[in-house]
Amino acid sequence: MAEDYEGPWLVVGLGNPGEQYARNRHNIGFMVVDLLAQRMGARFKAHKSRAQVAEGRLAGRRVVLAKPMSFMNLSGGPVTALRDFYKVPAAAVVAVHDELDIDYATLRLKLGGGDNGHNGLKSITKSLGPEYHRVRCGIGRPPGRMEVADFVLKDFSSTERKELEWFVDRSADAVEALLSEGLERAQGTYNS
Repeated sequence: MAEDYEGPWLVVGLGNPGEQYARNRHNIGFMVVDLLAQRMGARFKAHKSRAQVAEGRLAGRRVVLAKPMSFMNLSGGPVTALRDFYKVPAAAVVAVHDELDIDYATLRLKLGGGDNGHNGLKSITKSLGPEYHRVRCGIGRPPGRMEVADFVLKDFSSTERKELEWFVDRSADAVEALLSEGLERAQGTYNS
């Protein structure tokens, strides 16, 4: 379906709104869509769906980039409102998010599946069902006995920050490949 779909794609970066969260591990989705907006030459604007939205063309397709302005665990509401507003089928929705069960700076692209305990995905799946694309940006597991919630709401470490720009750039490339080449080819390139 996705390859022959001609309408707009909805690419949602997951994160938490507010400057205090901007550089957290949980906000890598926002970082990736910010870069994609730069590549499109588009600016984010407030939308009635409780999201910031940037529209344009990317990888030869019409794309709506979105950053829900609800907190992570309430992402489903804004995503559903945007899907309805732009009339986008679930299979043309791409969620870009942090993933604990993948090593730092590693990517995995997939369609459908579980939420793996990720509250943003849990909220979106509750609203859309599971059949949407995911670009899973690995952040690794918390060290020692650190709580998961504390880990994801911390900024990237100084060691991680050395690779962060490259990782965000590669994640944005993976989104573009998904849009232009389809899931299987993009997985072949990016699911390292």
